[in-house]
Amino acid sequence: MDVPAPSTPRDAVLRVLRREDPGRIVYAPNYWQWFTHHRNHGLLPPEIAHCDSQLDLIRHLALDIFSRNLYCDPTEYWFGGLSRETSEGVGTEIRRRIEDGDTITEKTHRTPRGTLSERLRYVFSESTLVQERHLLDEPEPNLDAFEQLVLARRWLFDAERWRQWRDRIGPAGVVIAGELFSPLKMLHLAAGAADAVYLLEDHPERCAEWMAAHEEAQLDLLRQMLDAGVEAIMSMDNLDAAFHPPAYVERYSASFYERASRMCRERGAVFFIHACGRQRALLPLIASLGVDGLEGVAYPPLGDVSLDEAMRLSGDRLIITGGISAAETERFRSFRETRDYLARLVDSLRPHRHRFMLSASCNTSTRTPWEVIRWFRDAWCELGQSNHE
Repeated sequence: MDVPAPSTPRDAVLRVLRREDPGRIVYAPNYWQWFTHHRNHGLLPPEIAHCDSQLDLIRHLALDIFSRNLYCDPTEYWFGGLSRETSEGVGTEIRRRIEDGDTITEKTHRTPRGTLSERLRYVFSESTLVQERHLLDEPEPNLDAFEQLVLARRWLFDAERWRQWRDRIGPAGVVIAGELFSPLKMLHLAAGAADAVYLLEDHPERCAEWMAAHEEAQLDLLRQMLDAGVEAIMSMDNLDAAFHPPAYVERYSASFYERASRMCRERGAVFFIHACGRQRALLPLIASLGVDGLEGVAYPPLGDVSLDEAMRLSGDRLIITGGISAAETERFRSFRETRDYLARLVDSLRPHRHRFMLSASCNTSTRTPWEVIRWFRDAWCELGQSNHE
């Protein structure tokens, strides 16, 4: 029986979130870095010179929206923008300055046990954010001060700002609150992925206390989101098996993922995790925890599992987004090449389109020519997947 066409892009996205056949492939790209880079460097082609934001670009292309970075400031952090961090008893100072065209952000926490600081650099020439200094970068990191920070830290959700973005997007799709991060990611952000391993091995009891406190604080933020009516929530963990091996996920993050998934399910929301890199070893585990979806699953050569295989490995409920990476956008030289690739992908995922969204596997490379972005949109329409003709 033919599936009725969705009435709006939002209807199509919501059908996938309910694991219902949307009637076509949902196409919800991520142009955050690409658009920012081209706008800031005066590289926007005349066709989209009128666009002031990623949202304007997606509207211009008449695509679907399922996004967690429409509202983010790329010069400040890789995610966030709908919540504010607070720490009772800890004095926090944020200073920003311009250095050689780059935006430098220095964040300092003064606790009764000492001072912690980190430094981020937004590299203007590459339109990317890098961490130059972590909170625990010292040869002898101040673990007492870090402990005070973690135990005191809470987040406040800006429900009004989320509602403004929801209303601004309207029938075009769904905005994701990408504000959370797991206990293991908390250590990665504080010390770097490599040094986080040493912390876990050298100070297991202290790390367990910190991670438990972080989990509760994050679940409190999740409750605030659900109380505000947020429909889709994402943990921004970059869930790559190289940095989140299955044994570590089971030991340090499984409780958070399972509890967050259950809370969302009970309130009619969905819980996603940002994922790129190697996923094969993680897919069955993540699916078993009740997680609703993974954003940006990478496939060869960037990842280690094809998308149709990822669907099979993840059971019958895990929603997966992805399908377009720099391997295609930087390499394709014609519309025919783009259409043939998309036709093969759509055909292989046809049995799974009730839990798949076509998107960027992590992001759209800044080196992607504008013509390729248009070719993918045009191929999507030509293959009968668009309801915007």
